Amino acid sequence: MALFKKKNQQEQTEIEETNSSKEVKAKVLECLNEKLGGNLYDDCVIMPRGFTIDVQIGRHEEKDGIQLIQVVFIIRNDEFDEPLIDPVDAQGTNVSEAVSMAVNIFYGGIWHPIDQSLSKKNPIHISVNYLKQHYDFDMYAQSVVRIGIKDKQPVMLMNYIKSEIPKYLGSKKYYWVRVYLTKYKDRKIVEVRVNGSVCVELARFYQAYVDAWNSEESFMSEKQYAIFVQREDDKSPEIYKKENVVDYAKQCIEMMENCNSREEYVELTKKLEEIVGDRCLASEIRIFIPEILAKLTLGYREGDSLFLIEGESNIEFKKTQLRSYFYLQQVLLEYLSKKPEQERIMKIVTNSVAFRELKKAHEQGHQPKDLYVPGTSYKIGNGEYKVW
Repeated sequence: MALFKKKNQQEQTEIEETNSSKEVKAKVLECLNEKLGGNLYDDCVIMPRGFTIDVQIGRHEEKDGIQLIQVVFIIRNDEFDEPLIDPVDAQGTNVSEAVSMAVNIFYGGIWHPIDQSLSKKNPIHISVNYLKQHYDFDMYAQSVVRIGIKDKQPVMLMNYIKSEIPKYLGSKKYYWVRVYLTKYKDRKIVEVRVNGSVCVELARFYQAYVDAWNSEESFMSEKQYAIFVQREDDKSPEIYKKENVVDYAKQCIEMMENCNSREEYVELTKKLEEIVGDRCLASEIRIFIPEILAKLTLGYREGDSLFLIEGESNIEFKKTQLRSYFYLQQVLLEYLSKKPEQERIMKIVTNSVAFRELKKAHEQGHQPKDLYVPGTSYKIGNGEYKVW
């Protein structure tokens, strides 16, 4: 009887938490729609030019009479390759006050520069040149969201990396950069993301800035977003669109899982090129699936760079400038979430150059977590190869 009673209590608690989240979500959507002047439809806010905003409640609890909530704002647009996700922590003496705070943080942090981009208000021109390509972007960055910081004037966080940003922009129509800094006593987070992906090399530009914060008495945080809109339309070939790359990647993973010899791997290469219909994209998929999976499973630290081998030269550029790279990473994260057998993973990872090098390092007594790899080198045997 006690077992059934405990189970029923647990189920009742889960039901109550679900109902609470639904109520908070409804309040957030209502407050957000009122703030933005959009249209509330099908549990999301519809905005002009194809923007939709959905919300999820990550956490809701009461502590010492204070309501604490985490709201995850999810912005979608047909010209985004992936949704823009903005997690916001807020608090208040009641739920309505906490919801209002979350919406105001979202508005000041990310929606403000998006709104600027829609009206093309005060853009800053960013010129991008890499691998014989040129792109022009307009940057929109305004408010810095601050918590617990009272003794110093706000600064534009994007200014710390303004000269570095062009190295991370490629052929996509939209890019966004999120700088998130927190410190409390001896604990800190210094994180920079480009289109949702952590870029470790950009974080170093903020280390000294955050180290100077006096956070012994209270939690301190700053966050800023910047939106980058390419002046021209996305001219990448249709085959490089996300849905195509994802489909080809899933087929490649399945073939690699069943590859048992060098001869079969050669046949896999030929078959993948036939399926994709583009030798260059097929090569990217075949090369990067093992390399990314090695990084995700072995735990070594890796930088933001790729190194394209052309003849005797290594041409450095950033992973965010190769559009297939993070499509492939997303597929592999989903693949790992299904908990595949270790044997299947190893069949893929053993094709990785990084894996073979790490194996040598391990034999010399080094652990993967202690190693740092600047990036991934690769070669495409096609003189017409172009980085999209």
